[in-house]
Amino acid sequence: MSEEDIEEEVRRVLGLLYQNDTLRVLSALVLHGTAEGCGLDPDVVRRALERLERGGLAVREGGGWRARRERFRELLHATARPPAAPVSAEERVVRTFLVEGRLRAIPSRREKRLAVLNYIVRAFEPGVRYAEKDVNVVLRAFHDDYAALRRYLVDEGLLGREHNVYWRTGGFVEI
Repeated sequence: MSEEDIEEEVRRVLGLLYQNDTLRVLSALVLHGTAEGCGLDPDVVRRALERLERGGLAVREGGGWRARRERFRELLHATARPPAAPVSAEERVVRTFLVEGRLRAIPSRREKRLAVLNYIVRAFEPGVRYAEKDVNVVLRAFHDDYAALRRYLVDEGLLGREHNVYWRTGGFVEI
């Protein structure tokens, strides 16, 4: 998938989340497992579900619908993808520890951990402030121990933190 295609997919998902009806229907699917009870007219719900399906955020399952939470992970990984052919030692380390976009383990050696953290921090936009819960969502896509990743990123100076607000302070930035 080209970079333009990935950007278009991200825009599509963000557009769906910006619309009140699709956001309410997706929220109901996530929280209750059904779109019923979201307070919208059944025709509006049906159209919202169809749009969510086209955007990859919902899927028909059995006789109903299910939210596709994995869509967010797919988009996160698509935007923080390492180069196709490793050319540096750091990139080789990242490919060793990442399997299908998830960390097999957090490296114990600092040099290897820094290589992985430099890769992960690319998922955060420079100049943007993130609530702790948003940082956790991004980091959980890489590893279940998101608290350790968050702590390492702060300790290594890749993320800044103040009053549960985080921002990117280091790492490689593509221009």
